[in-house]
Amino acid sequence: MKKIATLMLAASAVLAGSAFAQSAPPYAPLTTDIQANKPYSAYVQDSRGVIARDPFGLCWRTGYWTPADAVPGCDAPLCVPPEKLENGKCVAPPPPPVEAAPPAPTPAPAPVPTSEKVSYSADAFFDFDKAVLKPEGKASLDELTSKLGDMNLEVIIAVGHTDSIGTDAYNQKLSIRRAEAVKAYLQGKGVDSNRIYTEGKGEGQPVADNKSSEGRAKNRRVEIEVVGTRTRQQ
Repeated sequence: MKKIATLMLAASAVLAGSAFAQSAPPYAPLTTDIQANKPYSAYVQDSRGVIARDPFGLCWRTGYWTPADAVPGCDAPLCVPPEKLENGKCVAPPPPPVEAAPPAPTPAPAPVPTSEKVSYSADAFFDFDKAVLKPEGKASLDELTSKLGDMNLEVIIAVGHTDSIGTDAYNQKLSIRRAEAVKAYLQGKGVDSNRIYTEGKGEGQPVADNKSSEGRAKNRRVEIEVVGTRTRQQ
């Protein structure tokens, strides 16, 4: 009877040992996993904690393996730089921020066409029946040329006029001689002669009544028009 009881106890011990063996994990737990500090290795390891390999250099994954545990030499690289692994998936890094384009340079101000027309009394420019500039006339022309410095000059038009005293032919020639006197003086001040146009209108374009001395004085005149462009002011 005692022998039977002893055999039953031994059998129970064997069965208990077998059940324990079946409930134990297939790989012994490690204190520190070489990949991620996990309690179990992602690969089969030997007693030294080194990943075991077969004669062909292959590794065996355990049931704890995840893509994050991939080891070069055991698994092909799962991500190609500069990609990185996030939640088991290869994720490309965000593109670098696009730098804002520098502001376009402010365009240069466009030139502004300009035309200035001035009418001078011929009596201030010339003595009676003369075509030689007086000092007062030269001073007026000096003031005019001083304004040409910031202008891209295109043309200066000088037109002479007379009153009705005298013949038409004489007055026509006198008006031309006076316009030519203005041109010659401007040339002496450095203005290109090709930019100066002269014309004589004689007594043909009065601006006042020639019957009075005041009207005739207004008709004896030299009109000067300056045409060009100036840079627009900011």
